Amino acid sequence: MSRPPIKIVSGMPILGPFAENWANVQRFQAREDDIMINTYPKSGTTWMSEILDLILNDGDLKKASRGAIFERVPFLEYAVPDMPTGTEILDTMKTRRLIKSHLHVELVPQSFWEKNCKVIYVARNPKDVLVSYYHFYQMAIVHPDPGTFDEFLQGFMEGTLAFGSWSRHVKGWWNIREQKNVLFLFFEDMLEDSKRAIKKVAEFIGKDLPNDVLEKIQQHTTFKAMKENKMSNYSTIPSSVMNHGISPFMRKGICGDWKNHLTVAQNEIFDAYLKKELSGIDLTFRFQD
Repeated sequence: MSRPPIKIVSGMPILGPFAENWANVQRFQAREDDIMINTYPKSGTTWMSEILDLILNDGDLKKASRGAIFERVPFLEYAVPDMPTGTEILDTMKTRRLIKSHLHVELVPQSFWEKNCKVIYVARNPKDVLVSYYHFYQMAIVHPDPGTFDEFLQGFMEGTLAFGSWSRHVKGWWNIREQKNVLFLFFEDMLEDSKRAIKKVAEFIGKDLPNDVLEKIQQHTTFKAMKENKMSNYSTIPSSVMNHGISPFMRKGICGDWKNHLTVAQNEIFDAYLKKELSGIDLTFRFQD
């Protein structure tokens, strides 16, 4: 697969092939028991997907191995040639649907709000998002060439990468975090105490799980466990779509790796960007363990 250029849909940059299915995303029909996992890319989406699937299945590891994570939690916006689109997969599902999305809050299909669907949003500190996204752009061939890290940094701050502005994305969801059907979590809080986060998610969707099940889910969703699990590490995706030889899909999963990539000058530029973008809003992030 070549590296197709970014296209613009409803004011948002998106991967070229994804744009071809945009009309079906917009008119997607949600169901009342759907649960959406929403993030800006590389903010803990797969981690939360695995956690939520296990919660719904009461920690049953056999059920969690019934298919790859992208089959168990389809990606709403997904569309590449010669493969079923996310909307097609979701439309054929008979069981309760867990749905992955990177959409800005204002672009979520209206049916999700009409059906009062639950949404779990995970936010991650943007410096680690930047670094992780850069590596992902390199290995996921459906993305354009990321260029140099400095060029990618500029694109991140300008909001020209796939799924657009990080700050607009996270602020939009932060502004509706008090709605009863929205659970807003931080990646760094999940790292600090994953069992606490799992319990919070379970309670949010109405599941009262015993302590031993919470611990089983915690152990199965450590970074090490998921990186070694072919049902969660994306190793079953063709190398023509994701080249793990360039970078593994699950790379480090830590807080603070940005220190190994940003120069002092780049960090100063990025700090100025964050100061401007997050001014006037009570939203703060942790940038190291």
